[in-house]
Amino acid sequence: MGKGESLISTLVSEYRLPTFAFSGLLAGIVLYILGDGSAAYVVWYAVLVLGGIPLIIETLKKVYVGVFSADVIATLAIIVAFLLGNAFPGAIIVMMQSSGEALERYGFKRASSSLEQLIARAPKTARRKKGKDIEEIRAEAVVVGDILVIRHGDMVPVDGVVTHGIAYLDESALTGEPVPKKKKAGDAVLSGSVNSSGTFEMKTLKKSSQSEYAKIVELVRKAQQEKPGIQRLADRYAVYFTPLTLIMAGAGFLLTGRFETVLAVLVVATPCPLIIAVPIAVIAGVNRAANSGIIVKSGAAIEQIGNADTVFLDKTGTITYGEPLVERIIPVGKHSSQELLYKSACVEQLSAHPLAAALVKKARKSFGKLEAPRRFREHPSSGVEGWIGKSHVAVGSRKFYEKITGMEFIGDYQKMVDEENEKGSLCSLIAIDGDLAGIIVLKDKLRPGIKKMLSELGNMGVQDIHMLTGDNDANARVIAEEAGLKSYETGLLPEDKERIVRKATESGKDTIMVGDGINDAPALATATVGVAMGARGTGISAEAADVVILVDDATKIGEAVKIGRRMLKIAKESILFGIGASLVLMVIAGFGYIPPAIGAVLQEVIDVTVILNALRVR
Repeated sequence: MGKGESLISTLVSEYRLPTFAFSGLLAGIVLYILGDGSAAYVVWYAVLVLGGIPLIIETLKKVYVGVFSADVIATLAIIVAFLLGNAFPGAIIVMMQSSGEALERYGFKRASSSLEQLIARAPKTARRKKGKDIEEIRAEAVVVGDILVIRHGDMVPVDGVVTHGIAYLDESALTGEPVPKKKKAGDAVLSGSVNSSGTFEMKTLKKSSQSEYAKIVELVRKAQQEKPGIQRLADRYAVYFTPLTLIMAGAGFLLTGRFETVLAVLVVATPCPLIIAVPIAVIAGVNRAANSGIIVKSGAAIEQIGNADTVFLDKTGTITYGEPLVERIIPVGKHSSQELLYKSACVEQLSAHPLAAALVKKARKSFGKLEAPRRFREHPSSGVEGWIGKSHVAVGSRKFYEKITGMEFIGDYQKMVDEENEKGSLCSLIAIDGDLAGIIVLKDKLRPGIKKMLSELGNMGVQDIHMLTGDNDANARVIAEEAGLKSYETGLLPEDKERIVRKATESGKDTIMVGDGINDAPALATATVGVAMGARGTGISAEAADVVILVDDATKIGEAVKIGRRMLKIAKESILFGIGASLVLMVIAGFGYIPPAIGAVLQEVIDVTVILNALRVR
């Protein structure tokens, strides 16, 4: 089967009603042209009855639950056409109403639940210590007070406190911060973090169902269940247009005494600009966004992102790259910065530490291949050492340097490192043959274009822009100043981000939350529009969001808002023109000068006009 046949097959099977209505309407027109008016009437009447009944039932269901949509007038026109036996205009309305609904179904695919991925990732087992024995149990079986053994690479199953050993935990899933955090005896550890060092022991303080990771799952579940329905653009206009139409239809009946006048008014008033033009503008906007690497999951999302007045931005992975990058290498003594880059990267290439990865990445860009170190040794989350040529090279923390060299790190260079740390930078020391040779300065850098993008958001009317992060205040302050952000909050857990976004949303603001990690998922699900950085972010954050940016470019946030605003502007133009033209025709029809069949044709002229205008969004 060819691509064309496959598309036709899909449309016929998934969109039976609009396909049936269009085919029947066209067949009736052909029969009428050929001179068989009776057969044409039968075909049109079949479209009216068989196509109209499902639409009437669907509209009545919406009205019953309090959803007042743009379909009400069209449904009334179908009912009146059926009662009067006026099949042709009724068949046109059936085609238009069913096509409008089909357009949006065709334009979007349903997103799968983010909860499935969250639950699948949750820690499932734990290793409990009993005397000298270690038993593997289900995470749900852990009770408060148990001593658990956490090996290298294990995910912490429950919240607790370190009792023995030193742990370096990757908490990026919870806080978004890429650098492992050191935990010693007495320090708290959270479920969902991953042990990136050697084995340690911990005492459980909470059961699995009460721990941090379970909180994230519950927050996303609650946010999805409680997120209020959004009144769509077309339906907001329908609230005013529908009563006006009914008043004019009643006035027309009083003036002419004929039910055909009521039908004529309803036919010319059928809000096809709302039913058809708005979905076309929405889909055109969605397609335009997709061409820029921005995937929008629903029509409501692109409408709301265009209305946004408040934006919350995660720091790590959104405003910044989300990984430490080598900012510079400061030589100490006879070695050049390039020599230091090469030798330190050669040793670091066998380490899995994020800082090592950043150094190796930079060196490979400069030198291509790197020499394999001899007698390599890694001291977990502390440093590495090995031999490159005839030199012993060690790279690591200040304590590691002091241990390897036997010398205390003091003086001007120590002050320099302290100053860099205050600026939010990370520093590693290079020792060659037992002497300090250089200092590597690493930093999670601001993405290019962020400052300009934030300024553009302000120009578009988004005045409230806030940065939310799990990082400390010193690092966050540096990034906020570089980005030109005045408002930021630090040290946040997932529930803190969710609470802040919820408060703003419930106060009536149209909020956007932008993030990339598991820790952002609850806030993404809570915001009016959640935007996930999908290129580097987790699948969970992408599933919880309404909009996903596929390319690794946070400036696309501004472009998404711009597309949404343009879509709304053009859609409103189509609506106002369509309603204005319909009002003129309603007045004429109310005096009995427009028969229902002619009214249906005139309404189609309006439809074509507003559809062509809506396509400008593309």
